[in-house]
Amino acid sequence: MDEFIDNKMIFKKYKIKNTEQRNIVLDILKREKKPLTAEEIFMKARKKDKNINLSTIYRTINIFVSKGIAIKLNIERENKSMFQLNMIDHQHYIRCISCNKKISIDICPIIGYEYFLEENTDFHIIGHNLELYGYCSKCKDKKQ
Repeated sequence: MDEFIDNKMIFKKYKIKNTEQRNIVLDILKREKKPLTAEEIFMKARKKDKNINLSTIYRTINIFVSKGIAIKLNIERENKSMFQLNMIDHQHYIRCISCNKKISIDICPIIGYEYFLEENTDFHIIGHNLELYGYCSKCKDKKQ
């Protein structure tokens, strides 16, 4: 999703009521290049609207995910969810489980397999998540 697309157009396209809080959350997701937790979105939103509350953030994110505006990434090891704008050029990451350093993977390794699965199953795939984790070079050296 292009960050320059007007929020009004997005809300109209997905038949979502246009509110100040939803605009704030959408603007945050548009600006960020990495996934954020709901709490991180909340902290950024508080800079724009001191009265916004965490439950509003969760409701807004859930609406965005249900409509396909945002995607939810489940971080199994940390038992938390992260969110990012649903972009055609989405990103995957390698994450160090020791220091939490994240490195972006430039090419999606799943996209070809996704097309293969669609052709060979009766399933319409609308997205995917990929999380690779291990130890970065600094943390790996500390373990040895």
